[in-house]
Amino acid sequence: MPGTSEWARHWHFAPLPGLDLLRARYVRHTFPRHAHDGFTFGAVTGGIEEIGLASGTVRAGSGSVVMINPEVAHTARAGAPEGWAYATLYPAGQVIREVAAELGTIRGTPGFAETVVDDPSAAHLINAVHRAAEEGNALAADSLLRLVLARLLRVHGRPLPARPPRTAGARNALLARAALEERIADPPPLATLAAELDTSPFALLRAFRDAYGMPPHAWLTNARIRRARRLLETGSSPAEAAVAVGFTDQPHLNRHFTRIVGVPPGAYRRERAAIRALPGGTEARTE
Repeated sequence: MPGTSEWARHWHFAPLPGLDLLRARYVRHTFPRHAHDGFTFGAVTGGIEEIGLASGTVRAGSGSVVMINPEVAHTARAGAPEGWAYATLYPAGQVIREVAAELGTIRGTPGFAETVVDDPSAAHLINAVHRAAEEGNALAADSLLRLVLARLLRVHGRPLPARPPRTAGARNALLARAALEERIADPPPLATLAAELDTSPFALLRAFRDAYGMPPHAWLTNARIRRARRLLETGSSPAEAAVAVGFTDQPHLNRHFTRIVGVPPGAYRRERAAIRALPGGTEARTE
């Protein structure tokens, strides 16, 4: 029988602002549809990961690298009975833009057209960043990070397509998102939100999914988790964060936080508290 044990560490290495790290093995865990506000680069070290995108499902095996652009809605789950193990880097968009500007090989906004690539060299470098950070070697971690980002941009990078002209539906989706952000702890029903924007509930639902890859309620859960992360990073307790972002109680936060981030909020907070306790400890948010 394949092993069923799961483990994960999601943390931030203080000397590298703008980068979060996740090393994990998942078997039963599934990530619901969500998006990151920075880039995602995951090196699969064992098993198979399945990534669900609007265009369909792709599979990533050992030696491959998963690359996801900011704000791209996706799911993730095991694609084999043994699950999958991976080491993931979450660099902020600004870090990618800085490296791309130094390379000068991409005109426009840098991004990636492929979600999964077979690139053992890049996968090795991603794992090397993790090892250096775990050993506390800031010089090596920073150097290796820039090397792997440069490789990924040179070999797989592409300019992201220009955004199409904004339609009335897209404008309504943007206004709806702003309203949900403002009223995150007490959002209105879909019908009320649609009436405020002088549109129909179904038209708003369709426009929102077209714009953000998920319906408003799923987007709101994702937004609440992002805000909860910021609160946990600055020292709030999970119970305090749950109330502040609109979850009914801490177990409600725990369930959604663990599904989307991959670790429970208490573990996430402890890692950040350990960083703040170090001399000069800083925090950086990447999702």
